[in-house]
Amino acid sequence: MTDDPTNRLLGSARAALHAAPPIGDDAYPRYCRELARGLTAAWPAVVAANRQDVARAEEDGLPPTLVDRLRLTDAHLAGLVRLCAQAERELPHVTRGGEPVPAGDWGTLRRIPKPLGVVFMIYEARPTVTVDGALLPVVVGNAALLRGGKEIARTDAALAEVIGAALTAAGLPRDLVTVVRDPDRRLMKALLARPDAVDVLVPRGSPSLIEYCRSASSIPLIASGGGVNHLYVHRSADLELAAEITLDSKVPEPAGCTSVELVLVDREVAGEYLTALRRLAGKRGAPFTVRLDPSVPAPDGPGDPADQDGLWRTQPLQPHDVGREFLDPVIAVLAVDTPDEAVEHIRRHGSTHTEGVVARDRTVAERFTRRVDAATIVVNGSLRLHDGPKLGLGAEISIATGRLHVRGPVTLGSLVSGTWVVEANGELRG
Repeated sequence: MTDDPTNRLLGSARAALHAAPPIGDDAYPRYCRELARGLTAAWPAVVAANRQDVARAEEDGLPPTLVDRLRLTDAHLAGLVRLCAQAERELPHVTRGGEPVPAGDWGTLRRIPKPLGVVFMIYEARPTVTVDGALLPVVVGNAALLRGGKEIARTDAALAEVIGAALTAAGLPRDLVTVVRDPDRRLMKALLARPDAVDVLVPRGSPSLIEYCRSASSIPLIASGGGVNHLYVHRSADLELAAEITLDSKVPEPAGCTSVELVLVDREVAGEYLTALRRLAGKRGAPFTVRLDPSVPAPDGPGDPADQDGLWRTQPLQPHDVGREFLDPVIAVLAVDTPDEAVEHIRRHGSTHTEGVVARDRTVAERFTRRVDAATIVVNGSLRLHDGPKLGLGAEISIATGRLHVRGPVTLGSLVSGTWVVEANGELRG
C-alpha cells in the first residue's frame, strides 16, 4: 500500500502539513516574497514552456478563447507578483485571531485561526491558478494538491520548480505544495475517494467539472459554479450606462465566470437600449454578436461604426441560448414585461453566481436584490466587479456559489478554520 501513488501523495502532504509552522510564523510572509522573486527570475523559462502548451493547443484545434486562457504574458507576471505582495499584506489580519471575550464570570474565550488541512484543487486550462493554489491556501498553513488540465502540463512543470524552490528558501516543507503532473484520471478519482486524507476540495472550471466533483466525492467542497449570469435593464435605467455595463461585463473577458450571458430588458425600452449598445460597440471597435429576441426589432442606423467590417452582428435567439455560457463575445437579449418576469427567468436559468440590475428606481433595485439568489448582485455596475481585490475583500482563490462556509470571493479568511481557546481558571461544569 505504501507504494501506491495516491498514498504517497497524501502521506507526503499530510506530513508536510504537520511539519509546517503554525499560522502567523514569519516563514509564510517570507514565502510570499520568495515566490514573487522566483517567478520573476524564472519567467523566461516559464513562458518558453507555456509557448509549447499554447502551440499544442492550437494544433489540437482548441477555440481561440480557450487558447487565450492558456497563454502567459508579462502582464500575468506583474499580476502574480502583486498577488504575492497582497497576500503578505493581508496575512496579519487573518492570523492574529480574535480578542478575548468573557466566558461567564469565570474565564475568557478567544478564537485562533487554524488551517483547513489538505486542500485539493482541480482546475482546467488556467496556469495562473497554479500559482493561486500554491500561494493562498499555503500562506495560512494548508497543504495544497494542485491538479491542472493536461493543456498546461509543460507550464505547470516549470511552475512546480519555482514553487518548490520558494518553499525551501522560505523554510517551509517542500511537500506543502504538490503539483500533480500525472495526467491519468485514475489518480484524480483515487484522490477524490479519500475524504479521510483530503480535508477540502476546491474545483475551478466548467459546470461539468464542478458537477463531477460534487457527485464523485464526499470531500467537503468549496465550489465555484458556472457563470450563467444575467443583467436586468429596467425601464427607469440610464440606457447609455446600461450599454456601458453590458460591454464591460462581456468584452474584456468573454469566457470569464463573471461575464454576462443574457440581458433581460424591459420591452418598452428594448429598442433604445439596443441602439445605445450598437453605437457604443462601434466606438469600442471589437467584434460583438447579439442573439436577439425575435419579438424585438434589430436597431436601424446604417453607416454606424459598429456595422463596419462586420463588428456588430445580430442573430435570432434560439431556445438553447437560454441558460448557457457562450464563452465568446456573444450575449443574448430577451425582452420582458415586468421586473417579476425578469426575476422568474433568473430563478429558472441562473447559476446563482453573479446577477445585475440597472435601474434609477431604487425600489425596483432593492426588490431585485431581495428576490434574486446569487453569490453577488451588482446594482448599476459591471458584473466583473465581482472580484475579491476589486471589492476590497482581499486576494481570492475562487468565487464560491455554495451556501455553507463561504459564498462569493474565497479569500484568505475563508481558507482557515478556528479553534476556541477557553481560559477556564479551574472552572468545572458541575
